[in-house]
Amino acid sequence: MLFRSPGMAFGTGGHLSTQLALGLLSEVIRGGEEIYDIGTGSGILAISAAKLGASAVTAVDIDPKALAVARENVRWNRMEERIQVVKGDLLTGLAGVVDLVVANIIAEVIIEMAPQVACALKPGGAFLSSGIIKEKAKWVRESLEAEGFFIEKEVTADDWTAFLARSKSHG
Repeated sequence: MLFRSPGMAFGTGGHLSTQLALGLLSEVIRGGEEIYDIGTGSGILAISAAKLGASAVTAVDIDPKALAVARENVRWNRMEERIQVVKGDLLTGLAGVVDLVVANIIAEVIIEMAPQVACALKPGGAFLSSGIIKEKAKWVRESLEAEGFFIEKEVTADDWTAFLARSKSHG
């Protein structure tokens, strides 16, 4: 994968939270999925999802600098046909439902967006969340379960946790 310096955008792939997300992404993508990458940063997860076989990825960020870096990385990796980089605030304004929502953000934002994610997923869809410091993992787990998700997989590395969750009603 080709990447320019992320500059002010998060995401070179070296951070443990990104590595946890990449590991779960490689387990969940089977090919043909439609995905929202929320808080895309440099676009590393969106590009990885497309390279793993996702058919359409909408990479969302609120930061104009991150959007510029993500668009450049998408171009460098020749993924323009499968990845659309858009300015947005979490899932607000995104139309349609997807197979997978990915968010490598922070625990508080994941908790805040969990109700929106539940509505944005197709039946059987999944929510991959990372960027969670270990001390806050219990709160994220409880909020996901309160929104009707079950935790399919939880992975940790040092002080970081990531979850792969599915809706109980669709799993």
